[in-house]
Amino acid sequence: MNIKLNDVHYYVEKRGTGFPLLLLHGFTGSSTTWYPLASVLGQTSTIIMVDLLGHGKTEAPPVVERYDILKSAADLKLLLDKLAVDKVDLLGYSMGGRLAITFAALYPEMVRKLVLESTTPGLKTKKEREARLQLDTKLAEKIQTDGVKTFVNYWENIPLFQTQKNLSPEKRAEIREQRLGNNATGLANSLLGMGTGSQPSWWSSLESFPFETLILAGEQDMKFYKIGEEMLSKLPNAKFLSIKKAGHAIHVEEPEKFGTIVSGFLSNES
Repeated sequence: MNIKLNDVHYYVEKRGTGFPLLLLHGFTGSSTTWYPLASVLGQTSTIIMVDLLGHGKTEAPPVVERYDILKSAADLKLLLDKLAVDKVDLLGYSMGGRLAITFAALYPEMVRKLVLESTTPGLKTKKEREARLQLDTKLAEKIQTDGVKTFVNYWENIPLFQTQKNLSPEKRAEIREQRLGNNATGLANSLLGMGTGSQPSWWSSLESFPFETLILAGEQDMKFYKIGEEMLSKLPNAKFLSIKKAGHAIHVEEPEKFGTIVSGFLSNES
């Protein structure tokens, strides 16, 4: 279904029954990334899958400022308001994880449990953010100039996704097709407006998160493994799990294990 949120039409799907679970995909992704997990998670949760701004079937506004991560979090709040959901479980992967942390920092009263997959609260210093924004600006320009196909050829070969080379040819083709379904404006503006170089650092906010948090990282994704360990030291009510044989996209590389872990965490009342 399409829902208008702050003058932008978002694409949203709902499945399953139980306590609401909002799923937030990563950069170049869409709600379809969660389809293989829908049957498992939908047994105990009403899953809400949304195409984030500039991705999938959601609109891609031409103005970069509209992609600000604070505005995207406000869009999600309005979405939940329109769906009559006052409290939600939140699962975010990579870029979606950064948005999940942002939402949790801004609207903690709306979060019951938080699941963070291969993500970060942001860069700690202004210098780091400025350097990252320069890199993202160059990449955004290449997307606009060279087109989505050339960018996807580059993106699927970066070190972060090398473990996905072990997936079946069919699964890799499916992921590629989904990425190619995005448009250049949406991807470029997401990098510029919602990238790690643009968003605030939420490191100092983690200690005030009152809800249970599950941090997941692949053992072969050392960068986000280390970030996960550091987040664990800051969060008052969290646990950290490393997933063997997995890289950055755990839910893609180890979907059965991922689904079992997440559903177990969300259904545990302790």
